[in-house]
Parts: sequence; C-alpha cells; structure tokens
Amino acid sequence: MNFDRLETRNHDLRERALLRDFRAVMNQAKARAPGLRTQLKGVNLEKIKSLAELAAIPVLRKSNLIELQAEDPPFGGFASVKEAAFERLFISPGSIFEPQGTGKDWWGVARALYAAGVRKGDIVINCFSYHLTPGGMMMDSGARALGCVVIPAGPGNAEAQVEAIQHYRPRAYCGTPDFLKILLDKAAEMKRDISSLQRGLVSGAALPASLRDELRKRGLPVRQCYATADLGVVAYETSAGKGRIVDGMMVNENLIVEIVRPGTQEPVPDGEVGEVVVTRLNRDYPLLRFATGDLSAILPGASPCGRTNRRISGWLGRADQTTKVKGMFVHPSQVAEIGRRCPGLGRLRLVVQRQNEQDVMTLHAEAPSEAVLEGVEAVLQDVTKLRGAVVHAKPGRLPNDGKVIADERPAP
Repeated sequence: MNFDRLETRNHDLRERALLRDFRAVMNQAKARAPGLRTQLKGVNLEKIKSLAELAAIPVLRKSNLIELQAEDPPFGGFASVKEAAFERLFISPGSIFEPQGTGKDWWGVARALYAAGVRKGDIVINCFSYHLTPGGMMMDSGARALGCVVIPAGPGNAEAQVEAIQHYRPRAYCGTPDFLKILLDKAAEMKRDISSLQRGLVSGAALPASLRDELRKRGLPVRQCYATADLGVVAYETSAGKGRIVDGMMVNENLIVEIVRPGTQEPVPDGEVGEVVVTRLNRDYPLLRFATGDLSAILPGASPCGRTNRRISGWLGRADQTTKVKGMFVHPSQVAEIGRRCPGLGRLRLVVQRQNEQDVMTLHAEAPSEAVLEGVEAVLQDVTKLRGAVVHAKPGRLPNDGKVIADERPAP
C-alpha cells in the first residue's frame, strides 16, 4: 500500500512534473532571493529540458552556505520570503540557520512515517530534539500531517518517557536508534510495560545490523530515513512482501536527487558512490543543487515495494570531515573553535567510535601537560552540544595530516 499516487508515477511523468515545478519555483524565487539569483547567473531556465541538464548549474555546498549566511543573514540570500513569513526559525551546530515554512508537512516526513507502518490515529512518541534544531518539529509536523497524535518527548529523561509510554500507549517511536534501545532497557529495568510500541522511524545515528536485529527481536521493527536539517526527509526505507526491507532508500517525492563526484558538480554513473546533491522545490526556501556532504549511490532497477522513484544506497559516509554524532553534525570548524577557546593546546583530533551500540566521541588534544586540559571537556560540550571525553597527547604525537575529525565507527 502506498501513501498516494505520486509514488507510482512512471519515470517520464515524474520528470516532466519535476521540471515544470522546478521552472515555476526558481523563476518566482530568484526575483526575491539574491543568493539563488547569483547561483542561476547565465542560466536560461526555459532551456533546461531534462533533469540531467541541471549539471550545468553550480552546486551550493553546505560549507559555502555557512559562509553566505554569515555574510547575508539570516539565510544567505536563498529565502524568497522575509523571516516573519516563516513558521519557525532554527539553528543547528556549526552555526547553520534553517527555517520552517508554512503548509502541511513542509519537511516531507509523512511518506517516511507511512512507509514505516505508521497510520492515521496512531500515537507517536517523538524523541528527536525540539530545542533550537529542527529535528523534533520536523517529525512532529509529519506525524500530525499523517493524522497522528504526538507525545513531544525529545531526547533524555528515559524514566519519565517510559512512564509516558506505559500511560499513553503510543504505537510508534521517532528518534535515534540508540535512544530507542535505551528506552527498552530502562523499561525492563523499571519493570514497565511499553509493548504498545510496534513501529519505529529512526534517523540521526547509525543503525547497524546488530542493533536492528535486537530491536526486531524485542518486538519493534524499525525503518530508517535519511534526513537533513536543510532539506527534510531525502529518502526512506520501504518494505515488500511480509515486511522484507528493500535494499537502499526510496527518494522522496518532489525532490531532485543527484550523485556527483565529491568536490565537483559532475554527476557520476548510477551505482558509483559520490556526494548527494538535492534540489528542493519549496517556494519559500528553495535549495538548488545543494551538496549535502554525504556519500551515497543510485541503485539500479525498480524497487520491489512498488514505488517507482529512484533509490539511493542510504548514507555511506561523509564527503568531507563533517560527521554526525547522536543525530547532531560536528564540523571541523567546531574543533578549531575549541582550540581558540583553550590556550596552550596543540593539534586536536576528534575521534568518533561506537561502543555499546552508542556513538562515543573523544577529543585527543596535544598539550605540554594534562593540567592544560582542565576545562576543555566543558568547552567541547558547549561548542558541539554533545558530551565527550578529552585525552592528553604529547606534543607532536598526533599525525600531521590535516585530519581533525576521525570517524572510526564500523560501516552499517
């Protein structure tokens, strides 16, 4: 069963509709968005007759957007309406600013929830953060667009959440897979019944096969989606035949997804790993060929789930050193900020690992003595909004290779 008829359109019909909407949105928005106008300089939108021809337009990389937003606040000249016209305004780590526009399911989450088995009338406990970053409101608005009731739980305070689950009996969970395991373990420890949870849509952290299998054995089959704070849900897992998970992730409707060679704007052949580039056709905040910094690949062939859009392999790593820890992006610029705030430190390397099915980060810091590291752990948490340990390294011990973030987590 599909969410709507858009999901089963043939390729030509979908491409014609996307091109029509692309020209309409970009023609209207570029008159009001100077950043978009600059990106489209010299481009005749009416002459673009296929999605492949978008390759002639320069990509907008996340790192560039940070700089442009600093130069032309709040959105770098890419919003086509004033701030007062948006519904909500957010800030994500790394000082990236995102709006939420008006309208039903602005982030495109409802399809992913539906594919995960969530249905109208379900109660959903939403454990994504509602604080400053858009994750919580993203899932909240999608669930309510689907006709669900939402418990706005956010992350943390597991004991209170277990009590809420036992009392309200939600059927679905939204949040990181790590925190779902924490809730299940806490419920077992407290001897509380949270068996009402039967479905889950997870994102923001790795979902290794071992954790997925453990959750399934504990009565909670989950599906994951690939989403970003800038774009909403880009792709999501689907099922076919007795709940079998289909390989890869289905690209969301009303998005144009390309895979380009990292560091370029050139699309790669289907099946080749490259950087995910997305065009989002929102009239108030359209993003044109936005390079996410994430790696993936287009999967060949039709999906056995019955949907006809393209599939990507899912998240295959980062095209740059920026990484995601417990659902939050951590940028090299943040590591540099720690060094600026803490005099006496030499080279820094933030190492991200996986321990006990959870993301763990450790800052390796060169310093003449361990005493110099006093207070660095608090600065690390203040800058990244995440907790991590700090380990002393003697001066000259860290490699001189330019790497400041090392993601040592096993591939999912």
